[in-house]
Amino acid sequence: MRRTDRLYALIQTLRDGRVHRAASLAAAHGVSERTIWRDMDTLMASGVPVRGERGLGYRMTVPVTLPPLNMTLTELEALHLGLAAVAQGGDEELRAAAAALSARIDAVLPEERGAAPAGWGFAVYPLADAAAGFRHMPRIRGAIRARQKLRVTYDDPGGTVASRTIRPLKLDYWGRVWTVTCWCETTPGFATLRVDRIDTLDILPALFVEERGKTLMDYRAGQTLPDP
Repeated sequence: MRRTDRLYALIQTLRDGRVHRAASLAAAHGVSERTIWRDMDTLMASGVPVRGERGLGYRMTVPVTLPPLNMTLTELEALHLGLAAVAQGGDEELRAAAAALSARIDAVLPEERGAAPAGWGFAVYPLADAAAGFRHMPRIRGAIRARQKLRVTYDDPGGTVASRTIRPLKLDYWGRVWTVTCWCETTPGFATLRVDRIDTLDILPALFVEERGKTLMDYRAGQTLPDP
């Protein structure tokens, strides 16, 4: 399994909100605990809301507020690189948002902040190759709003490319990895697809209406809830 696929699989495991020990994660994915430690460090550095410590366990949290931040030049560089990646995508709404956010950041920075750090234009995390899916974002977002069916060819982690007809329900962002939660009509059931693994995407003329057992509410109801 490629490291990128393992990182995504770890995200899917941690989505249940429970605490998972490194030993159990290592056994499930056939790697060493040291590898899991490195993977968790990478996920945290990539912006995935993972919390935990070696020897105790890891869980995913959902940040609710964004307090005032003091950033180093390196952190500022990372932020601008992320905005630059979004600005290169095909989604006009996200491109405009990235430009606006960049302008707001520039407006509150000190006037004498020096030259831009070296190394601009380089992505440092394995998850950065998810930018390949940006070209599909406008049509997926539009299809969710219009309740329009999509036909996609999807490259699963095993290397099999298959055609699916889906009802897109929502988009999620996991530290440079975008996923679309959908109801798959080809293999009836809910599915979570990585947008960067979608090879082709066509909008179908057919619209869909909410049906019992196939809605976003039904999907959420079927998820494992964390312990209180």
